[in-house]
Amino acid sequence: MHTSNLREKATTLRAGDRVLLSGIVYTSRDAAHKRIFDLLDNGKALPYPLDDAVIYYSGATPAPTGLPIGSCGPTTSSRMDVYAPRLYDLGVVVTIGKGERSPEVIDAIRKNNAVYLCAIGGAGALSAKSVVSCEVIAFEDLGCEAVKRIEIKSFPLIVGIDCNGGNVFRRSE
Repeated sequence: MHTSNLREKATTLRAGDRVLLSGIVYTSRDAAHKRIFDLLDNGKALPYPLDDAVIYYSGATPAPTGLPIGSCGPTTSSRMDVYAPRLYDLGVVVTIGKGERSPEVIDAIRKNNAVYLCAIGGAGALSAKSVVSCEVIAFEDLGCEAVKRIEIKSFPLIVGIDCNGGNVFRRSE
């Protein structure tokens, strides 16, 4: 599956589906989200377009010689739950991370026909093997938490929450 057609594919994905994702994603974590919201609140330009964006909650480490990136595993998504509903409302189609999401995020995913994908925690070096290129595009002073534009190829993910409210973190009754 490619990031360029995720908006149309999002409605076909179901919780528990396995996905190999390719294309462009943007890394943003806590500190970057705070700065992005300051930019939004002040009507300033954002480091990347939100419409149909894929945001990966990752603080990728510096690249070793000859590689595009160091370790790039997911961070705990719930830390971004205060930000996620507004970002989904502004056009984000996918967030990628690990762990459960709040009811407000689940509602935003459903309302916006979006999806939440889960990456494998603790496997940052393995995840890095799917990264084709990496470029710091904003907030370089944040180090590992700087916003990066990364190109991925066949990045292994699991649909955690689908646009119908299906949720791998909830037991079916």
